[in-house]
Amino acid sequence: MTEATDPARGTAVGPVPVVNAANALTGLRLALVPVFVVLVVVSAMTHPGWRIAACLTFAVASATDLVDGWIARRFALVTSFGKVADPIADKALTGAALLLLSFYDRIPWWVTVLILVREFGVTLIRFWVIRHGVIAASRGGKLKTALQIVAIVWYLWPVPAQLEWVGPWIMGGAVVVTVLTGLDYVLRAFRLRRRIR
Repeated sequence: MTEATDPARGTAVGPVPVVNAANALTGLRLALVPVFVVLVVVSAMTHPGWRIAACLTFAVASATDLVDGWIARRFALVTSFGKVADPIADKALTGAALLLLSFYDRIPWWVTVLILVREFGVTLIRFWVIRHGVIAASRGGKLKTALQIVAIVWYLWPVPAQLEWVGPWIMGGAVVVTVLTGLDYVLRAFRLRRRIR
């Protein structure tokens, strides 16, 4: 058992089991990361069938992120485990996808490095303020996540050659929003810490 947290106030609302629907989906997302990696490696980004399988695995894993967050907030199941495991699962999935896409020369390495620095930096800041409250995802943060998912899915799927030009535009939008929302998150974290003090 662990203490559930009211996401609006960041205060305990009572004991709930660690094994609940939201945490189970987070665990599923973590379990799908190695499956996704194996599928991409087997495909070598050249075999359409394996690429489609990898893309669908990534899409399913990404969908669990949306669902587990909604369940945790809707039913007051925001646990200490979830607050730690959820961002780790997110970064593991997105990080693995970006690293593999750069390794197979689908996206430039600087894009992967920039996004990962932002993502892991925000995760560290989240742990820095976790005792004082949860910084809710902003609309910009949700747009960032959506753009990253769409961009990665686009690069994973074996799109026709004449449509390959679309991918860099989607990823470019994801990079811009990723950087801007990262700066916004840093400012909100410092405001939260200052308010607590």
